[in-house]
Amino acid sequence: MGRIQDLVADCLVRAGSTFREDQKEAYRRAIADETVGSACWVLRQVLDNAMVAEKRRSPLCDDTGIPHLFLEAGPSRSVTGELLRQIQEGVAIGLRTLPGRPMAIKGDDYARIDQSGGLDEDSGALAPSPILIKPVEEDVLRLTVLMLGGGPAIRGVTQRVFHKHSVDVVIDEIVARAIPAVSQLGCSPCTLVIGIGRSQFEATSLMMEAMAKGDFGIQSDFESRITRKVNESKTGPLGLGGNHSVLATFAKIGPQRASGVRIVALRPCCCFEPRRASVDL
Repeated sequence: MGRIQDLVADCLVRAGSTFREDQKEAYRRAIADETVGSACWVLRQVLDNAMVAEKRRSPLCDDTGIPHLFLEAGPSRSVTGELLRQIQEGVAIGLRTLPGRPMAIKGDDYARIDQSGGLDEDSGALAPSPILIKPVEEDVLRLTVLMLGGGPAIRGVTQRVFHKHSVDVVIDEIVARAIPAVSQLGCSPCTLVIGIGRSQFEATSLMMEAMAKGDFGIQSDFESRITRKVNESKTGPLGLGGNHSVLATFAKIGPQRASGVRIVALRPCCCFEPRRASVDL
């Protein structure tokens, strides 16, 4: 393997097997604060599972996730087709090493839709999502790998919100959509991830950036208000009730159009997400 492939493969394994320190601390705070015994037990089990997975470098969850890639490029750094090819090779190696669950569906367009082509037994055959590339002022070439599971994608929504010239209206609309999404997901506590943009593409891209850059220990007023309101639903871990339906909210608000609507992308990340790790290439 080359240097880039090695770095990317190791980053993917870390993303799929390791809680970051801010994530561990969020669980410790929730455990200390939780008043419902069954909910506290769930929180402890999730954290214990994460510690074992980190020690063994094994998957945090049976749904090992689809690789999503966020690449930040500084002023003097080049992004070439060869670099992107090496990144994709590193992803395939990482999926085999983790190992990822075989999820690549074989066949043509129709066969992939109806799954009639069957599954490829090679974990590395799973194609990552298109790479999201963002120019940054810092002179880096930094890749963040996110391993995104299927449940949150099923429960996620991208919809228009009529803002009525009020941030409160937008927050209340987000909360109204987040509460059923969290309760239906099942594998809570969740981390809510939100992007607000001018189009579906931009809102979803902002949501992905929020997931890549969010910190459980740093919450804006906008984020804290959403977390608090959703937690008032008392869904709790695994739907057992309690104070922690949501551990945190990560939100990224981009440029906005002079319009009566805002396009909001919402993902209720499961109890193991955001599964992510970063590496400087």
